[in-house]
Amino acid sequence: MKKVLMIAAMMIATLSANAQNELGQITLKPMAGINLATMTKTDDSKMRVGLAAGVEAEYGLAEDLGVSAGVLYSMQGVKGTTNIAGVKIDQTYKLDYINIPILANYYIVKGLAIKAGIQPAFKVTSKAKFEGSYSGSKMSEEENIDGTKGFYLSVPFGLSYEISNVVIDARYNLGVTKAIKDVDSKHSWFTFTLGYKFAL
Repeated sequence: MKKVLMIAAMMIATLSANAQNELGQITLKPMAGINLATMTKTDDSKMRVGLAAGVEAEYGLAEDLGVSAGVLYSMQGVKGTTNIAGVKIDQTYKLDYINIPILANYYIVKGLAIKAGIQPAFKVTSKAKFEGSYSGSKMSEEENIDGTKGFYLSVPFGLSYEISNVVIDARYNLGVTKAIKDVDSKHSWFTFTLGYKFAL
């Protein structure tokens, strides 16, 4: 039993020693994937599927700890359905941002990291699209959303796994501030990306 415990301890120590990143190393990671986005306190809402793409840079503070910062184009918002005078209207609220994730990355074992941080964002688009049909005629209309804030803050946390420089990343992003003035609704979305990480 002692031998088994000793072997297990040696394996854990070996994994920790090879955890990634190298001290002082700077890496760059172009990445792209999807958002599954919604907003809190919205009735009968559905997720909006959108693009998430950009680049992140990471600096190795220790063999098992890094800090990263990036720039991501992020399509967020929410979808829903309502009835107006007996007409079913599909609604899509398109709220797109430039997100700046600033994360601490702790490598549990080689290639596998848990991460958390803060994420300021700046609004790019805020439009609402309405689609429906009445008496056989289809209607489609798009308009700007009034009162959307130009700055947004969220808290991202998640996991990533790296193998042969390819990084699979999954995050949940919890909105902190209101997206629209005088409306108590916040962003809530999952981000799944695939990236390629290389040293500078």
